[in-house]
Amino acid sequence: MAAPLTHCFLSSPQMYGRYTQDLGAYAKDEAARVRLQQERWKFSPKERFRPSEFLEYDHGRCACCRICTVRCQKFLISKVGEDWIFLILLGLLMALVSWAMDFAIATCLQAQKWMYGGLDTNVFLQYMAWITYPIVLITFSAGFTQILAPQAVGSGIPEMKTILRGVVLKEYLTLKTFVAKVIGLTCALGSGMPLGKEGPFVHIASMCAALLSKFLSVFGGIYENESRNIEMLAAACAVGVGCCFAAPIGGVLFSIEVTSTFFAVRNYWRGFFAATFSAFIFRVLAVWNKDEETITALFKTRFRLDFPFDLQELPAFAVIGIASGFGGALFVYFNRKIVQFMRKQKTINRFLMKKRLLFPALVTFLIATLTFPPGFGQFMAGQLTQKETLVTLFDNRTWAKQGLAEEFEFGGVSEAWKHPRANVFVTLVVFILMKFWMSALATTIPVPCGAFMPVFVIGKLRPLCRLLPLSLPPTFYQINLTVTLPTEHLQQRPLCYSVIARCFTASPHLMTAIEPKVLV
Repeated sequence: MAAPLTHCFLSSPQMYGRYTQDLGAYAKDEAARVRLQQERWKFSPKERFRPSEFLEYDHGRCACCRICTVRCQKFLISKVGEDWIFLILLGLLMALVSWAMDFAIATCLQAQKWMYGGLDTNVFLQYMAWITYPIVLITFSAGFTQILAPQAVGSGIPEMKTILRGVVLKEYLTLKTFVAKVIGLTCALGSGMPLGKEGPFVHIASMCAALLSKFLSVFGGIYENESRNIEMLAAACAVGVGCCFAAPIGGVLFSIEVTSTFFAVRNYWRGFFAATFSAFIFRVLAVWNKDEETITALFKTRFRLDFPFDLQELPAFAVIGIASGFGGALFVYFNRKIVQFMRKQKTINRFLMKKRLLFPALVTFLIATLTFPPGFGQFMAGQLTQKETLVTLFDNRTWAKQGLAEEFEFGGVSEAWKHPRANVFVTLVVFILMKFWMSALATTIPVPCGAFMPVFVIGKLRPLCRLLPLSLPPTFYQINLTVTLPTEHLQQRPLCYSVIARCFTASPHLMTAIEPKVLV
């Protein structure tokens, strides 16, 4: 039996479209549409920067100005090049972001000390202020990041390695991820927790490069070519390290080692130029804010330049390299065990998934309680920030000959290591042991953070340095340990981190001693 015929012919408007209407009315509507489009073009960026031969037919009042602007743009691009303009803007933007974040972080840390010092008449109120302040900042960082952009959690270096290999990750280089990363990282570091910022800065610089490329694509040129984005992201990785530690050469090596499978030779100059410009502006802003008298290294050292080390010290360097290798592997193992334990406990995992802010608050409460200065923190210099800790440990002067409190020679922030009932070596050993597991635990918090600076601080095993013969400079061995331990932890990039340490300590004479030890 044949199927019944369906209604298959179309109505008149469906067949002929809008041309079935009156021709005069359509012409009037089309003329109005073209006139409205021309009015919009006058204020659009593409119209302002379209070729001058088309602007010559425009009889508007500002046609000559637009023609002159386009010709100046062409001359500038032909003589300078569009890459230079992009890299200058990227370096300037990242230097401003880095300086502003450092200023905000220092303000937050100073506010915590101000609250703690203002309540010196009541120890309980001091304790409440000491633990409440970081809990609020960490909880806000975790909640803000989770709501706005969960992609901003963590370091960002593994994701950048994936993107540089051609994989597209959704919303990892967007504006809202940038805002979440910057604000979340500022609050996390301002809380005083043992967290780093190198990895997040690489991610932030990459997001700046992606957003800047998208913005400049409005003006046409090479920015419209999406294949150039990967090259600019590789340069952005160098900028992130350069403006973070004022180490442009280390930043370029970092970008090479991040893209370990392939690195285009033409990206060398891009990374070096942008990283150098960013590091220069970053240190100039420090001088402008009167944090420094002139452009200097991030951490100053006092080494003998004429005779930095002796030949008999080379075996000690090898021992340091081996010990730091085991220490870095132990840190990674301990951090992985913490993560695996949290994942295997199904009940705890389900509970924490519902209460996402509870785990960061508990970890912060534990670390803040242990670092409370009148409590256990007095045995590990708990009142010092990470920067103050590095400054005191980079001091090349002798604190005490036998470690007794009566022999302590220097004041200031170095007095935090002094305890009337404990040897200074005991204080340093307790500091290393506590910072080791606290840093491994803190990096599991779901906030924007890195692991370089905490491991860098742990690498400054000053007790081991002080147990060496007194004729050997202790700070020299601290830098050796400082470089080796992060190298073993952070994905085996020995050359990169040794150069970074040389740059932000202004110690080029250490390369001969550091490189063999790092390779061991």
